[in-house]
This record gives sequence, C-alpha cells and structure tokens, in this order.
Amino acid sequence: MIDLIIFIIILIVALIIVIKSADLFVDSLVEVGESLGISQIILGVTASAIGTSLPEFGSAMIAVFSGNPDIGVGVVIGSNIWNIAGILGISSLAAGYIFVKKEELKRDGLMTLLTAAILLIFMVLFNDITRIVGVVLVVVYIIYLYILIKSQHKKSNSEDSEEESSESKKPEISGSGNDLVEEVMVSGRSRNKNILISIAGLAGLILGSRLLVYSGVEIGELTGVPQIIMGLFALAIGTSMPELVVTVRSAMKKMHSLSIGTVLGSNIFNILIGIGIPSLFMTIPVDKLAVSFDAPVMIGVTALLIILSYRKSKLSRIGGAVLISAYVAYIVTRIYLSF
Repeated sequence: MIDLIIFIIILIVALIIVIKSADLFVDSLVEVGESLGISQIILGVTASAIGTSLPEFGSAMIAVFSGNPDIGVGVVIGSNIWNIAGILGISSLAAGYIFVKKEELKRDGLMTLLTAAILLIFMVLFNDITRIVGVVLVVVYIIYLYILIKSQHKKSNSEDSEEESSESKKPEISGSGNDLVEEVMVSGRSRNKNILISIAGLAGLILGSRLLVYSGVEIGELTGVPQIIMGLFALAIGTSMPELVVTVRSAMKKMHSLSIGTVLGSNIFNILIGIGIPSLFMTIPVDKLAVSFDAPVMIGVTALLIILSYRKSKLSRIGGAVLISAYVAYIVTRIYLSF
C-alpha cells in the first residue's frame, strides 16, 4: 500500500513537471513564431501542436525503449481520442462555440482523418508497427509540413502585397536608424531568451515523461491494471493536459484557429511522429483491441468532429456535448471489453 501511494505521488509530480515544461515550451515557441510573422493556424498545427504533444511523444518513446510498448501505443491512440472528443468538447462548452474555417478543416481535419486511417490500415496488414511503417509515417509528416510551409508562404506573400499597397498611400515618416537597430537588438535578445526557455522546457518534458511512464508501469503492476488501459486513459489524459490548457484558453480568448489547430496538429503529430519515430528503432507490437476497437473509435470521433463542424463552420455547445458523450461511451465500452 505504501509503495502504491509513493508511485501515485511520483505520477502527480511527473504530471506537474510535464505540464509546466510544456507550457514554457509552447509559450516561448509561439512568441518566436509570432515574431517571424507565422499565422495563427500554422502556429496551432505546428509549434503549439508539437509542443503540447511532446509529453505523449516522450512517454511513447520511453515506454517503447523501456520494454512497455503497449503503454506507448495506448498513450498515442488514447490521447487522440481524448483530444477530439474530450478537449474540443470541453472547450466548445466553455467558450460557447469554436469557429472553424472550412479551408482549414478541409486541410487539417482531413489530414487528421487520413493519418488515423493509415495507422489502422498498417496495423491490420502487419499486426505490428514495423520500421517500414515508421518510414512511411515520418515521410507523410514531412509532406504535410511542406504543404503547411507552402500555405504560409502564399499567405505571407498575399499580406506583403496588401501592406505594400497600403504603405504606398501613406506619407513617408522619417525615423532614426539607431532606433531601428535598437529594436532589432531587443527583438534578437528576446528571441534568444525564448529559444533557451524552449530548450529548458524540452529538458523538463523528457524528465517528466520518464517519471510518468515509470510510475504508470509500477501502478499498473501493483493494481493489476493492463498496460494498454494505463496508456489509453490515465497517461493519455495526463499527458494531454497541455493541449487541454492551450485549447480551452485559446477558445475562451476567441483564438479559434489556434484552438482547433492545436488539437488537429497534435493528433497528426502523435501518430506520424509519436508512433513513427519509435518504430524506426524497433518493431512495436499492437494490442488486438487497439486494432479492432480503439483505432476505429479514433477515426470515428475525427469524422464526427468534421461532420459536426463543417456545415455551420463552428463546433457548437451541442456538438461539444455530443463529443463528450461519445468519449464517455468509449470509456465504458473499452473497460468492459478489457475485463
């Protein structure tokens, strides 16, 4: 009993370290991105999504390399289901609604659906996630990043053209060159500081993730809970706390593109990198229920989000309630099937 209490305390401390580290990482990374003129949706599906997904990625990597691959796969699939059905559901209830641009939903929503389908197909075909599967997943993510960069470049060119047109109509204002140099130097110091904070946040994430997996494995063994269940629920929800915080805050501040982008980008990153990178080093065995139930549910809730959001270009409170109800139904059914 004392051992169980100790490991629960370690789990809680690890979660605090992971959440705080992810918060530092995301805040500093987003500031760097904004200083470079990167749009909100691109920040959401890249910097914010990757930063908030590092706990899942770190936990999956460490779980696989420490001989507990069921936890790693469970963390990724469980996090993806929770991100959409739980986090977006809660966010839409808290904010009233989440506005969704159709072009962004077509690109990022369909990409989320596609990556989930690719994972399921490979799981069915190979039973295990092999190095070949890992290569395909990583390559798909690189292609996705290329599409995002191209989209950002096109948006930047369009904004530059509009700005030049606007500036040409304004009277020329003289200013001090020293002021400009000083502004660049201050911006440079700020950016360097943010980079250092990002590195510190990453180090904290690695440490916290290691403690999280270690304590999760020990608690599972002491209580008799299967590793896949620990991964799907306890660790998946725990490591997804950064996404929950960022998404709810963004939705409440009406930063809807950042809110939806963080979740969709996180799900894409979780599958393509969170599973793709570990499988480059070793074959990852897959639980049968993960193939027949968990992965199909992940695809189902993603499709449900698209259906609920596309017609009116927003996820309403009713839509959020539907997603949360779907997650509760999933939890009950999954636990029933496991015992």
